[in-house]
Amino acid sequence: MELNLAGKVALVVASSQGLGKAIAAELAKEGTHVMLTSRNKDKLQQVKEELNTLGEGKVSYFQCDITKPAEIQALVQKTKEELGKIDILVNNAGGPPGGGFEKFKDEDWQNAFELNLLSYIRLIRAAMPDLKKEGGRIINIASSSIKTPIPGLILSNTFRLGVVGLAKSLAEELAPYNILVNTVAPGRIATDRVAFLDQMKADSQGKTHEEIEEASKKTIPLGRYGNPEEFAKVVAFLASDASSFVTGTSLLVDGGMVKAI
Repeated sequence: MELNLAGKVALVVASSQGLGKAIAAELAKEGTHVMLTSRNKDKLQQVKEELNTLGEGKVSYFQCDITKPAEIQALVQKTKEELGKIDILVNNAGGPPGGGFEKFKDEDWQNAFELNLLSYIRLIRAAMPDLKKEGGRIINIASSSIKTPIPGLILSNTFRLGVVGLAKSLAEELAPYNILVNTVAPGRIATDRVAFLDQMKADSQGKTHEEIEEASKKTIPLGRYGNPEEFAKVVAFLASDASSFVTGTSLLVDGGMVKAI
């Protein structure tokens, strides 16, 4: 299959670790020029050095807090200056705090909104002039909670669905420009975030981390957690020419865990 990603420019958000790093690595292997970004400059430098050995594409980084509009504008401008016109935008952000409805105040809801939904909106708006020139890809990373709410993650459950509504609406609105917009929803992928959530559940139930993980694996038909590289390959497909007739979809990468149709 010809992905034709070599020479394309991708901005991958929250890419100093976890799923974002895996996506950036997969694109770099295909020869894509990749801009990394997160708030951690030291990690970004380490990841840049690691990824620059994977393919022929150039890998750069820019420190950015995606809850700040001015920093988003600077990130997009830096990407264009160093790598060229943006062809692929991968929206990603760390999950909001866990907890039930009564735990959170207005400030918590506002912070989650700005990180997990408004940042995506702002990044799309900033990248739009480039994407409209010759078409492109917008890929939004969400969560399996877009299909079934996850207990104890009410903030994530709320705003991840907002991402789906945004993507579905934009898929129609931007189709005349050949901009494809899709959402990818991870299930239990072996990242630090999932390990943190498992530990949080273990603490609340008085169990060990291992007990929680084993119980979780039993809910997954494939019987294991996914690895970040498996998830990243799906994103690379959606970023590529091979997905040229796929837009407005939400794709679960969960090993069959979610039972909803």
